[in-house]
Amino acid sequence: MKEDRSLQVPQVVIVSPALADANNGNWQTARRWQQFLPFPTRIIRLWPDELAVQDRVMLALHARRSSLSIVAWREARCARGLAVILTGTDLYRDIESDASAQRSLRLADALVVLQERGPLALCAELRDKTRVIFQSTSSRKTLPKSAGRLRALMVGHLRQEKDPETLFAVARLLAERDDIRIDHVGQALDPLLGEAAMATMAASASYRWLGGLSHADTRRRIQRADLLIHASRMEGGAHVVMEAVCSGTPVIASAIDGNIGMLGSDYAGYYACGDANGLAGLLVQCRASQGQGDGLLARLAAQCRQRAALFAPAAERAAVRRLVAELLAEPISHPPAAA
Repeated sequence: MKEDRSLQVPQVVIVSPALADANNGNWQTARRWQQFLPFPTRIIRLWPDELAVQDRVMLALHARRSSLSIVAWREARCARGLAVILTGTDLYRDIESDASAQRSLRLADALVVLQERGPLALCAELRDKTRVIFQSTSSRKTLPKSAGRLRALMVGHLRQEKDPETLFAVARLLAERDDIRIDHVGQALDPLLGEAAMATMAASASYRWLGGLSHADTRRRIQRADLLIHASRMEGGAHVVMEAVCSGTPVIASAIDGNIGMLGSDYAGYYACGDANGLAGLLVQCRASQGQGDGLLARLAAQCRQRAALFAPAAERAAVRRLVAELLAEPISHPPAAA
């Protein structure tokens, strides 16, 4: 009888609050990391399950939303490695006031942030076990851009964290501009924001809400756009930013740490978060500079090209494999789950 070799190799479990049906950043990260690892790796929403006894390493996305799984892992009292990957709502909201998120930080052997300013949100004690792993995406050919019209695209589900209301205000400010068009991809997770998107379309011919689209279709739209708008109020490290950068599409972004940590502190395409006039002004400047080699749009494109290497799949793959190897390497003395 053949021996089952699958039980002799380390098994990794990725806990993600979002699975394939959500089609969001957490799921994209979990799926990509699963493909990167040379060990049997599965993705689940809640641990433990019927396969839990085989797991040697847990990678938990989201300190608060995965907290039950994180506590259960520690209560299993095994010397098994645990890394917690911190999202934007973890870093910039939950760890300030949510006890379950704070507990997850203490219980982790390693913490992972997804952009270079992430560690600044943590106390010095936690930074010692924190590393930055930039997420990655495939590069896309830069397509010829339009000359007679600026085509801007925003990608983000309609919820408060993504700040669609600022985009709605911008669309109304630019309603008379036939040479600036804004498309918006994202599901109405907040029904009231969906109603506001419909009202904005009625009030401004420059704005189209396209609803939720597949990841493949969204990437094609990013590739064809003249620029991406990323208006978020909080981000851990947005997929759409790196997808734009790696498609040759420049970005205009809110000046929050999650965006600055992706694009760099000297990036020229920031506006104050929530400032519709500031965002509209940048769009007008970009439109005026189309076709100018030394204009704002060309400068943003050049700065994005300089950041693109950070988001290479080989770099992320090596970092994720190194993380798991370290978690497997030696037993660690863990704090009790009730601490």
